[in-house]
Amino acid sequence: MGPDAETLAAAARQAERLRKDGNECYRRSRFGAAIDAYTERNDWQKVEEDSRKALQLDHDSVKAHYMLGLALLQKQEYTEGVKELERALDLGRGAQPRSYMVEEIWQELSKAKYLLWEQKSTKRSWELQSLKEACEMALKGKFVSDASKTEGFLDELAKSHLEQVNAVGQVFQKAAEADTPAEVPDYLCCKITLDIYRDPVITPSGITYERAVLLEHLNKVGKFDPITHERLDPSQLVPNLAIKAAVQAYLDEHGWAYKWD
Repeated sequence: MGPDAETLAAAARQAERLRKDGNECYRRSRFGAAIDAYTERNDWQKVEEDSRKALQLDHDSVKAHYMLGLALLQKQEYTEGVKELERALDLGRGAQPRSYMVEEIWQELSKAKYLLWEQKSTKRSWELQSLKEACEMALKGKFVSDASKTEGFLDELAKSHLEQVNAVGQVFQKAAEADTPAEVPDYLCCKITLDIYRDPVITPSGITYERAVLLEHLNKVGKFDPITHERLDPSQLVPNLAIKAAVQAYLDEHGWAYKWD
């Protein structure tokens, strides 16, 4: 067997090993290891097929929705991939809000939504710049035409032209603000993590926290409010739907806030 044949055989054995490793990790819910194995082998088609089969048996499988979402993202089917990750996140929060799996899903979802925003933002930026240049060219053409027909008063005409150009610039600058990163408003951020809320809950004292972070505090530190120190039990936590809706509205408008570290 020549060197080329040996290389191909070794590659085939490696691919088969990775396939088996990925399948075994997937069955045991070792998501990180499964993802690594499937990614190295580039076998996301297999992930998609297995996940769809799993969902036929269990529509509420966090694992299946999550893996299907990742597979679709690998195929650059971002919209459908995001939908699957969102479903996995909702199911995961309902079952085990403190689970590492919920955090893992959120990280992947944030990356996907950021990439979606980045694509749309780049397109919007190009369109705005093209339109701005067209408007400026039109104003310049009008100025040249008016100047050729006007005797005297050129200073006033030039001043009016400059004011129009500046006004156009301000309009386009305002239009681009939503795609310009800035500080996220404090009321949309957890008082413990200082990060934007993902799953906000409100305590009897009226203070809102990130659910997973507060549950960890209650479990490891003590059953009391981190700020007021009043006694607090997990059963007293209520989803802050108003803040959650405000966060989603903000993220929909400012997709850069999905940026991960």
